[in-house]
Amino acid sequence: MAKSPEDEHPHKAFGWAARDSSGLLSPFHFSRRENGDDDVSIKILYCGVCHSDLHMLKNDWGATDYPIVPGHEIVGVVTSVGKHVEKFKAGDEVGVGVIVGSCRNCENCKQDLESYCPKMEYTYNSPAIDGSKNYGGYSDKIVVDQHFVVQFPKNLALDAGAPLLCAGITVYSPMKYFGMTEPGKHLGVAGLGGLGHVAVKFGKAFGLKVTVISTSPRKKEEAIDRLGADAFVVSSDPDQLKAAMGTMDYILDTISAVHALDPLISLLNLNGKLVAVGLPNKPVELSLGFLVSGRRLIAGSNFGGLKETQEMLDFCGKHNITADIELIKMDAINSAIERLGKADVKYRFVIDIENSFKSTVQ
Repeated sequence: MAKSPEDEHPHKAFGWAARDSSGLLSPFHFSRRENGDDDVSIKILYCGVCHSDLHMLKNDWGATDYPIVPGHEIVGVVTSVGKHVEKFKAGDEVGVGVIVGSCRNCENCKQDLESYCPKMEYTYNSPAIDGSKNYGGYSDKIVVDQHFVVQFPKNLALDAGAPLLCAGITVYSPMKYFGMTEPGKHLGVAGLGGLGHVAVKFGKAFGLKVTVISTSPRKKEEAIDRLGADAFVVSSDPDQLKAAMGTMDYILDTISAVHALDPLISLLNLNGKLVAVGLPNKPVELSLGFLVSGRRLIAGSNFGGLKETQEMLDFCGKHNITADIELIKMDAINSAIERLGKADVKYRFVIDIENSFKSTVQ
């Protein structure tokens, strides 16, 4: 007979879970495994709320295995380490992102591209190596193999830094791989949400000219005055699109809703590159004419591997980059998820796990 989540492992844990496709979260008792020789046990302090959490809660992608404890933008403090762990010690401030396991032997893993491993193990809604289910960071503690833990820069705020573990690495990785880092070049950032606002900050840190492309004119002041973008294009305004046509070297498309690609591709210059990192839940349409006529490229990119995630965090530490967040308590998570679905957040919700659970009767 299968054990209950609470009795599956030796260490009691507490979080909030959804039990069905309503996506509504409520208190949930479960358990974490024993800290193994290569493991790091972490007391969770903060966890970011990613747009993919919304999709998984609602089973939008048809792959949710309820009950589900979401959360893969985890920041906390190490409480204990296994005997083989040398990089971390009790008291260290660390992060855990989208994955907590991979095969470690395939060509992708050998190239530090664990995020493309066919056997990668997600931080939540994924079977663990022992066959049990992984539960994410909307909880009080987690146990993770040391390879999938990253050091957090001492100068970064832990709460505002949490979204870097998904939103940050998801935009940093394609910028590095596709060479979108050459000072003086022109970067377009399509969509000014959780990913887009971090992409603007990275672009400026790399020395790029940055233009935000959005359907919402009201975001112009925010993009330029607060985030430091150089220009703003309203993508629903034909005159603005025409004026910007052929001016951009790169576009990072962070939009998660279904949208037309042709207007974005028309903004690229010769040999321009559009890289998509948003995940609309339906196919998007694409005309090949704009690609062929300007020898343009369109590509997609996943989040980066662990080596690159640490590199990204160190880059953020050097340039003092964090996300713009709205800090919430766990009991506000359902209204936050509802607001996230309406893009009503600037620009990332982060759950104050430690202070949420101090007063919670578990």
